[in-house]
Amino acid sequence: MTWVVVDRERILIANVDGCYFALQDACGHRQVPLSKGTLTGHVVECPLHFATFDVRSGKPLGGPLAADVPTYQVEVEDDQVYVKRSRSQSTVARSIGSTS
Repeated sequence: MTWVVVDRERILIANVDGCYFALQDACGHRQVPLSKGTLTGHVVECPLHFATFDVRSGKPLGGPLAADVPTYQVEVEDDQVYVKRSRSQSTVARSIGSTS
């Protein structure tokens, strides 16, 4: 699990058994960076109040009442991970680094 900045937004990238997922790096409860928490399987835990979220969907699983965390489409091409974000009607892809 790591974080990157895409268009001035922190994005959390999680590798779960070789599948990559991207979500906003902010807890839906208090906007604390989820990248400072722990990842167990597909569940990331907020380091502040221990809210848990599914990195595949951004849905809260437990802890304090929290909103969904926005997720983004991920593609891996030629050992690079790309995050797709919608902006108006177009899609923007940003390379965020190597998978190795």
